[in-house]
Amino acid sequence: MFFSDSRQHFFNPLTGKYRELVAECLRLLYQRLYTDLRDYGHAMNREQLVDIFKEAIARAPILDADVSDPDDTSEGRFKTQRDLASFIINRLIENGWLEKQVDETSLQSSYGFSRMGRLFTQPFADNDANQFRTRNRNTRNTRNSLQAFYDQGEINDLLDAYEYSERIISDFTDVIAELEERKRQLVREVESRQLIQQASDEFFDFMETVFKPDLEVRLSADSVEKYRDQISDIVTKIRRKRKYGLGDAETAAKDWRAVMEIRLRKALPQKVVPGISLLETLLQTIDSRLKNACDIMLPALRRALNTFTQRADIIIRQLSYINSRGQDDLMDIYRSLGNLTAEQQDQVLLEQGEAIASIQIGFIDPAQIQLRAPRNIQVVRSMLDEDRALDAEAQKALFVQQALDKAFILQSSSLRDYVHIALVQKGQINSSELQAKNMQELLNLSHAIEVGAAANLSSRYRFAITQNADWLHAQPLVNNDKYFKQRDEFVISLIDDGVEHE
Repeated sequence: MFFSDSRQHFFNPLTGKYRELVAECLRLLYQRLYTDLRDYGHAMNREQLVDIFKEAIARAPILDADVSDPDDTSEGRFKTQRDLASFIINRLIENGWLEKQVDETSLQSSYGFSRMGRLFTQPFADNDANQFRTRNRNTRNTRNSLQAFYDQGEINDLLDAYEYSERIISDFTDVIAELEERKRQLVREVESRQLIQQASDEFFDFMETVFKPDLEVRLSADSVEKYRDQISDIVTKIRRKRKYGLGDAETAAKDWRAVMEIRLRKALPQKVVPGISLLETLLQTIDSRLKNACDIMLPALRRALNTFTQRADIIIRQLSYINSRGQDDLMDIYRSLGNLTAEQQDQVLLEQGEAIASIQIGFIDPAQIQLRAPRNIQVVRSMLDEDRALDAEAQKALFVQQALDKAFILQSSSLRDYVHIALVQKGQINSSELQAKNMQELLNLSHAIEVGAAANLSSRYRFAITQNADWLHAQPLVNNDKYFKQRDEFVISLIDDGVEHE
């Protein structure tokens, strides 16, 4: 039984004038215990619980008492928020929402939700929560989980598919209920002349941000009709799969379905019914849910969609009519004439007739009307913009950029001269022996290997770069010198081909 032990009057705290306070206290406590607002390093003591409830009491209003019994003072009146928070805590503990636990070692008390208290508080917390949750992928998730179960034989994938298939039906129900609620809300707001603009704005905002994107995916990418055949094929393959072929000799010789049945019975002993296959029950349930979603829920969603759009069309027409009436004075003129006597009406009409007697009224000959294609007028911008002087920040940035470009520019002629000076003594030099006295020579040192591919001005002399084969397969030979942290070692030679051209 549910209403037993401490839960005999489980919902009693949610009645009376403090019911909104209790709901807000439960919602805030749930966020502090089970969301990212929780301080996981400490247990919840009574003082912390009182502070949380005081914060919730400051947020929520006190509702009016039941008019059928205005003299009922069983809930009492409290001078301070602390007294009211203590009253709510005691009431929630007495009725099974909260639990008080005492540490036998330190004799310190901690407070938390009971199991049922947590389950029934979760809807309060989820009502206003902006969760990162997909609303329309459950059909694809069902297909993917069943495929993973068929390929890997993991029963958790089958249980996930079972849960996702249940959400397919609940998602359809949620969308239909949301459409009905939006329709009723729109009708109520339109009936109040003060909320016409707000009702129309909220309606179009709902259509653009929620209705259209969600329905597009639900009726196309995640359509149950689209994936129904794929899911049915996977269920058929699972039912026809034979030898398991894994594990020890005894397990490998068993039927694949028998192995899955044994695992399911071990994982869900409370669901075991003698003589009935648990695996087949789950597969039949998934298959029937897909069939119900296609045959019942999808047509119901389309009917609700048609009803919603028809009602929205009627309301939009009504809004247009009301707005047009508010901007037209013709109805006011008719009303004012209706309040006059017949003699006064004739007098007013005669006066207006004399005022418009000079107006000539004629009819347009339809044969003379010709529709002409509109001309596209090309606009030519003939004005010239004046050059604006650069401000101080732009001039500073331009100067810095030019200085950097000038400092780090590298010319092939300076690179050849740098290497030539190093080679003038011996005709060849190791890269580790190259020195740098200034920034320009440091840049030349880092690009010294490029002289091997540089175009030489002389046709008799050329540069050659050589490197031992052992150096190619080892770590960089030069480490932590005064120029670089790591660099390769190679030999630069000046080659004389001995051929001169005129």
